[in-house]
Amino acid sequence: MNEKRRTLMIVEDDLALQKQMRWAFDDYETIVANDRESAITQIRRFEPAVVTMDLGLPPAPDDVTEGFRLLSEILSLAPDTKVIVLTGQHDRENAVRAVSLGAYDFFGKPFEPELLLLTIDRAFRLHDLQLENRQLRLESEASLAGIITRDVGMLKVCRTVEKVAGANATVALFGESGTGKEVLARALHARSSRAKERFIAINCAAIPDTLLESELFGYEKGAFTGAVKQTLGKIETANKGTLFLDEIGDLPLPLQAKLLRFLQERVIERIGGRDEIPVDVRIVCATHRDLREQIKAGLFREDLFYRLAEIVIDIPPLRERDGDSVLLAHAFVHRFAKENGRAALHLSESALSALEAHVWPGNIRELENCLKRAVIMADSNTISAEDLGLDDVGTSLEHLNLRMVREDAERRAVIRVLGRTNNNIARASEILGVSRPSLYDMMNRFGLKKDS
Repeated sequence: MNEKRRTLMIVEDDLALQKQMRWAFDDYETIVANDRESAITQIRRFEPAVVTMDLGLPPAPDDVTEGFRLLSEILSLAPDTKVIVLTGQHDRENAVRAVSLGAYDFFGKPFEPELLLLTIDRAFRLHDLQLENRQLRLESEASLAGIITRDVGMLKVCRTVEKVAGANATVALFGESGTGKEVLARALHARSSRAKERFIAINCAAIPDTLLESELFGYEKGAFTGAVKQTLGKIETANKGTLFLDEIGDLPLPLQAKLLRFLQERVIERIGGRDEIPVDVRIVCATHRDLREQIKAGLFREDLFYRLAEIVIDIPPLRERDGDSVLLAHAFVHRFAKENGRAALHLSESALSALEAHVWPGNIRELENCLKRAVIMADSNTISAEDLGLDDVGTSLEHLNLRMVREDAERRAVIRVLGRTNNNIARASEILGVSRPSLYDMMNRFGLKKDS
């Protein structure tokens, strides 16, 4: 069975040009409209992903008023539709105005069908990706709130969170800053039996050591100067719920001993108090530090580590999450555009390439801030690499060609195995799972000599 063809709508009152375009774009299921009213009817009926439209439409083909009216109605009725505006060859002012209103791109008449076809294909790919992102976001919200990913490693993390959420075990989330540790901690709480109780978070690195003990354990009236009333600490406040200890690796050693006693006995004493207070709370902790190295350096108690790390979840950095930088970028653009009252914003090819090339040392937090700034600062509805503040690495999609990807992977594998086997062809062909003649053919194809 043939795959269902994608629908392209052509809005053009010149019947000869309309016929020519339908013939040139026969890879798509084309529908046509001659004026604004028929175009709106077709939009409502077929919901095309991409529309090409002339700005000069009846009843006044020499005027752009009807065209701009149609553009506004299309984007209002179907904001995800990609509209490619066709203008006069020297009508740049109206073209720029159309793009600023939300058109995907513009072409001057007369146009090269091949170039327009390339733009149409890119518009379809962008529409499909945004639709997939939205669906994935909805699925993610239904399964694990706040997590948007398609990376295998991150999906495994999500499944682990779902498995351990119902248990009462202490969970340690390890990962670089900005990878989403608190989001996962909240997801653990939301899917646990404690979900109706409080989720309390405290950053152990953000509070001075002299104040951290009172923040965690609370104090009695008169316990120290300024203690004018009894105050509950975060642990006690989170009773029956979840306490999230962020940056646990920065907890001072004296407090580590006190926290260990609480984890063992499940009772606390407020500063200045003598009564032992039982507290039923689930502990989730997180850190970007390597606690095992901290233990070796004498900065973290080993016994506390094993109490906290009943279940350990390692969160991969964004640079190791295949495809997630672009996936998250589209989601952030959608969110921030809505928050700032900007419609139909999308990322250019150069922006997508720059997003993929950047290593994101600040992970998702850096990406989020980058996109928020770009949405605010972008002068048009297209966000460029310059708007992102990233280097333009080019818009070529050649590296996504599957044949080239396979060849590159094969070449690297052959080079690696030949090196490991000291150019032993028999052994290398056995490891690679190919015959020796096939290996020789691959070496010739990749320009590799036997003694290289």
